[in-house]
Amino acid sequence: MTQLPQDFMCRMQDMLREAYPAFLRSYEDEKAQALRVNALKGTKEEFLAKADFGSLREVAWEKNGLYYTETSDCAPGKHPFHEAGVYYIQEPSAMAPAVYLEAQPGEHVLDLCAAPGGKTTQIASYMQNQGILVCNEIHAARAKILSENVERMGIRNALVTNETPRRLAEIFDGYFDRILVDAPCSGEGMFRKNEEARGEWSLANVQLCADRQDEILDCADRMLRPGGRLVYATCTFAPAENEGSIARFLERHSEYRILEVKKYDGMSAGVPEWAYYEADGSGGGRAAGHETDGTARPCADRAENSRTAFGHTVRLFPHLVQGEGHYLAVLQKHGENPAGYQSFPANGLQKGINPKEAKEFLQFQQAFLQVDLLENAQDRLLRFGEQLYLMPERMPSINKLKVLRAGLHLGALKKNRFEPSHALALALKKEDVRQFMELGTEENARAYLGGMTLNHDGERGWYLMTYQGYGIGWGKLAGQVMKNHYPKGLRICRKV
Repeated sequence: MTQLPQDFMCRMQDMLREAYPAFLRSYEDEKAQALRVNALKGTKEEFLAKADFGSLREVAWEKNGLYYTETSDCAPGKHPFHEAGVYYIQEPSAMAPAVYLEAQPGEHVLDLCAAPGGKTTQIASYMQNQGILVCNEIHAARAKILSENVERMGIRNALVTNETPRRLAEIFDGYFDRILVDAPCSGEGMFRKNEEARGEWSLANVQLCADRQDEILDCADRMLRPGGRLVYATCTFAPAENEGSIARFLERHSEYRILEVKKYDGMSAGVPEWAYYEADGSGGGRAAGHETDGTARPCADRAENSRTAFGHTVRLFPHLVQGEGHYLAVLQKHGENPAGYQSFPANGLQKGINPKEAKEFLQFQQAFLQVDLLENAQDRLLRFGEQLYLMPERMPSINKLKVLRAGLHLGALKKNRFEPSHALALALKKEDVRQFMELGTEENARAYLGGMTLNHDGERGWYLMTYQGYGIGWGKLAGQVMKNHYPKGLRICRKV
């Protein structure tokens, strides 16, 4: 194990005092592993009835979260359920911020720093494909991974963008009901599971991250409507990036207050003194405005930034919870929108095409689907060249935005035919199609995922391939041969 940075250890010892030895010992423990069942695909109870993953234990703060122990017989990342989007493998502490966001169906929600997509897909499961979920990532390569995870989890109402927070703020002024800022940070909370993060850490980088967080939070403020909820989260222990970031934000934006939220077993309260913690250059430090012996002076003159308010924020330490290090704060913006008010993006709303321009899709839907995807959505078809998308209701215009995914990718309009997308297969259930082929065994599922052709008796045409009832891809039957349409770029060869 790579040695922890000396400056980091000095500061943590100064912060934790008598709890420091227990904190240090936690780095000798195995990291906790967990998955989150995708509520868009089915219930946790249905998954548990089908899964053979050994002993699974619930994550206290996420109703669909389950701890697992990886063994030769239990490797969730290599199971067909993973490819079907039945669950997302997610660090347990990282599940907490989206829980506290409390996103609701029909709302306008933003995940501002969204890659690789764990929290985005978690938010989407709460929204149940209703409303607008804008998930943004500033780095292009990471935005692509985000888009792929949105697809795998069968999400229909997501707009995936690759923009700067400042650019989004120009378009979405006062637009969102809820915003999650899972801020880029120094990553101290990931030291146990990511040794590379230790080598990249420095006190200077902590300050750089804190400055960046100030700018991101200011952009988030511009995009949040009056009365809206903002959840700020990091995976670091650094006071400057946690209580410090919130204190500086509240000093710039007095219209916000910290909300009191439920803390689950093992969760700690934020520390008011750490809001003004000053590093002394040796990795240690002290709280500004406090005695050097660590005893706190009254801070009533800080107005809303009181002892009680910062006690409402949440810290997760690896020696107290089964998870890595995280921090989160839940803020509410003062005011409320008038009854019936509908926020409107500066770009306006995206216009769709006439469904008659996508007759090949209409023919496919009539022949092979049991559901009408255009029911109450006649104006929501969007076309890019031959690619066809089903937009979320009242989707913002994508004019002059870098967009990777604009709702549900339906497929490609070819000459006199329609070819359904992999995203559509992952968004459908077997009840939604006229024909499906149940792969039955894990061996058959792995063969399909590897690109093998299968035999099947039935009517010609498109089939939703399913594994234990979950859609996993497309097949097309000609004669008794089921042609494999699982994307070549995703195919995997695995030993059974």
